[in-house]
This record gives sequence, structure tokens and C-alpha cells, in this order.
Amino acid sequence: MRENNQTSATEFILLGISDQPEMRMPLFFLFLAMYVMTVTGNILTVIAIQSDAQLIHAPMYFFLSCLSLVDVCFTSIILPTMLLSLLGRQGQGGTISYSGCLTQMYFFLALGNTDSYLLGAMAIDRYMAICNPLHYATVMSQRLCLLLLAISCLISHLHSILQTTLTSFIIFCGSNRIPHFFCDIQPLLKLSCSDTSTQELLGMTETLAVIMTPFMCIVVSYARILVTVLRVPSAKGKRKAFSTCGSHLTVVTLFYGSITWVYFRPLSSYAAVKDRVAAVVYTVITPMMNPFIYSLRNRDMQNALKRVVGRKTS
Repeated sequence: MRENNQTSATEFILLGISDQPEMRMPLFFLFLAMYVMTVTGNILTVIAIQSDAQLIHAPMYFFLSCLSLVDVCFTSIILPTMLLSLLGRQGQGGTISYSGCLTQMYFFLALGNTDSYLLGAMAIDRYMAICNPLHYATVMSQRLCLLLLAISCLISHLHSILQTTLTSFIIFCGSNRIPHFFCDIQPLLKLSCSDTSTQELLGMTETLAVIMTPFMCIVVSYARILVTVLRVPSAKGKRKAFSTCGSHLTVVTLFYGSITWVYFRPLSSYAAVKDRVAAVVYTVITPMMNPFIYSLRNRDMQNALKRVVGRKTS
């Protein structure tokens, strides 16, 4: 009897961010505004860096421009689907084909992990700038920056291929309604009626290794930075050193805090509403806030943005 109920899903229904019908239109306009702000802010950041002769050759701003480009693509994989689901019929959400779901998952994982590795590369850059300033220009060469970018993209895409392939083997039967606003691993595993223990074990083990690698780079880099800064005799020198890391640490906290909540728990503890809220942080809020966080206390970025905006309005 169970064999007769097993089906190969042809499409899924994404139930969206909220189960409350009266919240659908307010949330649509809220997330539409956030999407516009994300794309505009990150594109302006890239233009400002690329148009400034000094910033374009600085490793920190090279990684920041890469992060902004990835954030635009990352958000564009998620938010249009969310907006369509909010416009769907009451209680129906938005539909997505099986192949479209796996494609969205692939790019979501690839771009999300590229973000993670770029944050790790930025931590290494800050470590070299503060702890080894005399060797900074030699070590953080253009060649090394391009190599770190290539490694970030390669590992992220290999991770995405593995996770998407594992997910493609699971069987769905009965409901095709995903209690989420995009195709993610956890809600799809929860929806499956087949034995997913292999996918859960391999997925969590490999994901832990992939995500913890840049995270450990960040932890080790900032531990060394902290030791170095504490040795600085003047309070002004300490504040200056810490100010160059504040923006990066804020983004790291938002990003890793939310993905830890979602992905490093047993599948049995998956809670649709809480996990959707946590997912909003790293898919919507963090990419939107990055341009503001990195520009808020960065005079070089502020001046570059003023020049870009000034040229556009003149």
C-alpha cells in the first residue's frame, strides 16, 4: 500500500512567510521595499568601489564588492519567489516545479556559502592589516585575493552539488505543500515519506565541515587581533583598531547566528514558523543591512558613495 502512495513530485506549493491571510499584502509591500533596498544598496556599493582608484585595489574593498554582488544574486534567488507566494491565492501560496525547486536550492546553497567564505577571507584580511601591517601589502596581493575568491566559489558549488544531489534522491508522497518561502533542505526532508537518515547524517556532517571552515578562520583571526590590540598602549589606538573590525563582526554575528539556529539542529526539532523567521535574517535582512553596516562608520566608503550619488544627480 505504501508503494502506491509514493510519488515523484512534479511541483511544490510554497506556503510563504506567513500563515495569516490578513498579513499577506502588508508583508508583500514590506519585502518588496526590502528587496529594492538590498539591490540598490549593494549595487551602489559595487559602483562606488569600482569607480574609486584607491578602493578598487584595496583587498578589503575587493572582498566587499564581491560580497555585495553575491548578496544581490543571493537575494534575487529567494525574494521573487517569496513575493509571488504572498500574491498567491489565500491558503495556496505560490507554486514551483520540482526542477525549479532543486535549481533554487542549488543556487541558494552555492551563493550562501560563498557569502560565508568571503566573510572568512575578510577576517584574514583584517588579521593581516592589524597583526602584520609591515607584510600586509606583500601577503594580501591581488593574486592571493583572486585565489581566495576562487576557493570560496569552488568549495561552495561543490557543497551545493552534493546537497542537491542527496535531496534529489528522497521520495515525496501525499502533501506537496512546503511550509517555507523557498526550497530549503530541512522543510523538504520533513516533507519526505522515505528514510532520510542518510541525507540527514551526510548533510549535517558535510555542512558542518563546510560552514565551520570559514567560521574557524574568523574565530582564530579575531582571537589574534584581540591579543594584538590589547597590547596597544593607547586607548585611541585600540579604538581605531577595533573600529576597522566592528562592521565585519556585526555581519558575521547576524549571518552565523541565524544559520546555526536553522541548520545545526536535529530534523525532529524543525519548527516551521521559527525557522522561517530565522531564515529571513540571513536571506533578507543581512544582505539588505550589509551596505549600511559597512558604510556607517567607514569614511572612505561614505566619500565614494557621495561621489557616485553626486554624479548620478548632477
